[in-house]
Amino acid sequence: MMKDIKEIGSKFQAIFEIWKGKRRFLYTENLTPGTSFFDEILVKSEGKEFREFNPSRSKLASSVMNQISQIGLKRGDVVLYLGCSHGYTPSFVSDIVGMDGFVFAIDIAPRVVRDIVFICQKRRNMTAILADANQPESYADKVCQVDFIYQDIAQKNQAEIFLKNCNLYLKEGGFGFLALKARSVDITKKPGQVFNEVRALLDKGITVVDSRKLEPFQKDHCVFVCKKK
Repeated sequence: MMKDIKEIGSKFQAIFEIWKGKRRFLYTENLTPGTSFFDEILVKSEGKEFREFNPSRSKLASSVMNQISQIGLKRGDVVLYLGCSHGYTPSFVSDIVGMDGFVFAIDIAPRVVRDIVFICQKRRNMTAILADANQPESYADKVCQVDFIYQDIAQKNQAEIFLKNCNLYLKEGGFGFLALKARSVDITKKPGQVFNEVRALLDKGITVVDSRKLEPFQKDHCVFVCKKK
């Protein structure tokens, strides 16, 4: 039982922290108490259950650990999650938005979509969609306008995919979170050069609020928090 868990602040709604000496640990309140999908540590505090949010497994968690100024995600948001994989970070996004929010979890790989379907069966604020994020028109009949877009896709044209989806589905004033893998964009360039080039591209179509490199948790990654103009 832990008593010193607390919400980080208004710009990190529903993300909690505990300090153990000089070490910081992140948590979200478990939407499905008693159930652990990824063998994450569960702790109880004041009658609530929390899941440990591992920054080595999630770019969202690692950006918080690396002092990003805000993420733009809040309780009640409707989220389009591009590149949901097996569902680790999407399940924590589900915790953050709560039952007043919703998560459309999209991936192109049938195997991982099958895996996340089992999570969606337990979490009624999520649904899995098998689709190609590079063709956003293909799922126009399955999603709605959203408050937040999260993208974590290992493709060369990551920034272009992100902007296409933001243009189609992100509400005015909504936030986007791009987790960029430099080596997937261009393995011949230094990651810093790739990050600068992507930043310049994003600036033409959306407002970049903040960015952070993710070392030591994720190698050659940078996240961009954006707001639709």
